[in-house]
Amino acid sequence: MSSIRIIVGLGNPGRDYAETRHNVGFMVLDRLARRFGAEWKLDKARKGELAVGPGVLLIKPQTFMNCSGECVGPIMRYYKFDPEQVLVIYDDISFPVGTMKLRASGSAGGHNGMKSLIAHLGGEKFPRIRVGIGAPGQKEMVGHVLGKFAPDERPLLEECLAKAEEATLLMMKEGFQAAANKFNVKKEKKPRKKPQPEGEAAAPENAENPPPPPEAAE
Repeated sequence: MSSIRIIVGLGNPGRDYAETRHNVGFMVLDRLARRFGAEWKLDKARKGELAVGPGVLLIKPQTFMNCSGECVGPIMRYYKFDPEQVLVIYDDISFPVGTMKLRASGSAGGHNGMKSLIAHLGGEKFPRIRVGIGAPGQKEMVGHVLGKFAPDERPLLEECLAKAEEATLLMMKEGFQAAANKFNVKKEKKPRKKPQPEGEAAAPENAENPPPPPEAAE
């Protein structure tokens, strides 16, 4: 996979949306900008806030979520980058708060911001980091994604944002696969115990090699 040259964080502009679940992409980008000592500048012509990092361009689209591609697509083509060089960080209701997953490509999965990006980048083959924001449960979807995190969720969120930042830095340095190998950790499955037939006593551990019979008394 080509080296990352553009990093996009998805979200909605304005103070009203600053701490909402839908804006975790912006949150990660702000962390990266602080890490790089980069300054955000509003580019109205390009419909985004831009900051320059070491060999990468950071982008926070200001088009609102559903039209994110209108900002990113033209910038990618202006610099003649490929979609594989564009990393996108965004929220995902499929994962609980505190978890994330790296993916090399794939569908939008119902996410309107990703639908716009896929349309304007010309396909699904670009890497992404999906940051879990939890499922809405009984809540209405729009209210959930535009709502803020509960106080007990904040520590998990901060830990996940830090992981997303570190995953991005590793991806920039060593490539997507290295980052995926480290951060897409699969939980080990516990071996399933075979059910014991009713009425049968459990065999002793040394059943295969039973002890020799005692010697007959003289």
